[in-house]
Amino acid sequence: MAARRRGALIGPVLVLATLVSSIISSFGAPLIPTVARDFHASLSTAQWSLTVALLVGAASSPVLGRLGDGPRRRVTLLGGLAVVTAGGAVAALAGDLGTLLVGRGLQGVGLGLAPLAMATARDELPPAKVAPMIALLSVSAGAGLGAGYPISGLLAEAWGLAGAYWFGAIVSGLALVCVAVVVPSSAGRGTPERLDYVGAVLLASALVTALVAVAEGTQWGWGSPTIIGLLAAGAVLFAVWAVQQLRTGNPLVQLRLLRHPSVLSADACAMVLGVAMYMVLSGATEFVQSPRSGGFGFSASAVVAGLVLIPLSFFMLISSRTLPTLVKRVGIRAVLALGCLVAALGCAFFAVFHDALWQTFVMTGVLGVGLGTTFAAIPGVIVRAIPARETGSAMGFYQVVRFTGFSLGSALAATVLAAHVGGDGRPTVGGYTMVLWISAGFCVTAAAVAWFLPARSAQRDRGANSEGTGGFRRRATRGAPGSPAARSR
Repeated sequence: MAARRRGALIGPVLVLATLVSSIISSFGAPLIPTVARDFHASLSTAQWSLTVALLVGAASSPVLGRLGDGPRRRVTLLGGLAVVTAGGAVAALAGDLGTLLVGRGLQGVGLGLAPLAMATARDELPPAKVAPMIALLSVSAGAGLGAGYPISGLLAEAWGLAGAYWFGAIVSGLALVCVAVVVPSSAGRGTPERLDYVGAVLLASALVTALVAVAEGTQWGWGSPTIIGLLAAGAVLFAVWAVQQLRTGNPLVQLRLLRHPSVLSADACAMVLGVAMYMVLSGATEFVQSPRSGGFGFSASAVVAGLVLIPLSFFMLISSRTLPTLVKRVGIRAVLALGCLVAALGCAFFAVFHDALWQTFVMTGVLGVGLGTTFAAIPGVIVRAIPARETGSAMGFYQVVRFTGFSLGSALAATVLAAHVGGDGRPTVGGYTMVLWISAGFCVTAAAVAWFLPARSAQRDRGANSEGTGGFRRRATRGAPGSPAARSR
């Protein structure tokens, strides 16, 4: 009875760990002015309290995913949560900006835990529950990023900067305890694979080089030799990493999986949507805080700007629950395309109608429906196309793709707004509407990527739909090391 009860709690605990880690890692945007004030730094320097977490999350995702493939999954999951908890304490106790950035970097490790949670769900849950849980975990990771904005703003207003980070340390510690109690040991399930340290270093170097250029492009100038040099170095490092991954016997990421059209299309769609999502997050939160004296905006506080994103997170979670029904009725390809188009509709709505604060809430709600559906569907497309033993690695790469899109979206929004500045030095309403229209265009592009899949992928989807949504879940989990199906034989 106790084992059955613990098994029923695995899913909720994995969602808790993923959601908490994503929320804590996204602490930053509403806190940037407070960080700048408390540590006597410029806003651009304080921005690194958000950027460093994103950088660490992008670099740690494939490493944690590979470490979690096999018997070390539970240990890796616990270790990641322990690092996030320690990061919250370091950030809360920080006496200078450098120490704060160290703590925020440790918290960013939490962004790499979603692939481990997905791989755990694939092994530990009954076949009928695998696909819905993986979808929910994917959406929880995305919704948590949006929820971190209002939560961090409210906490900082109530308890100050240190109070917000102490809260993060406490809740991540609780998630650590829950995982330790509920998630069973993965020891004995296969042999541990050797970590590709060379690949990890190359990938981290490429990501840091490229994303630093993206993050500082507006500040240093996109045409400056430094930015051009960093972008060129990042491209070279990515190329070297790709060659190294294809040649090594035990790669960090199985890039050959990208030869599968469904995997390639899913990752491409995720990156494009990530760009659109963070363009909207950056543009909308700044728009509502713009003073009404400029002829637009709502003179809102940082807390209100964060609350505007509540519908985004809420509807991302709610819409993900409709995925099995939608896939059964229209197929995964149509679900992905329609979700992208709904997100585009939300962006276009606010680009046209932005005279009242309630319209911002409508926009983020519609965006949440579209993104929730697509981000829930994409992992399922990847998971059913790959061997079970590669789930952690593939999901880790998927997270890298998403985080890269997030970073590009944030930087692109800043670039567009900087190019549309009025006489008072503030972005004009034309700049904000341009951000929204570009975001809508990216969403339409993602819809095209999702729809124009090769014919064999569409045929494979129709075959899965003819069996119901449980069909591909049974094939995905059958024979997977440590899966319930494998253990029952």
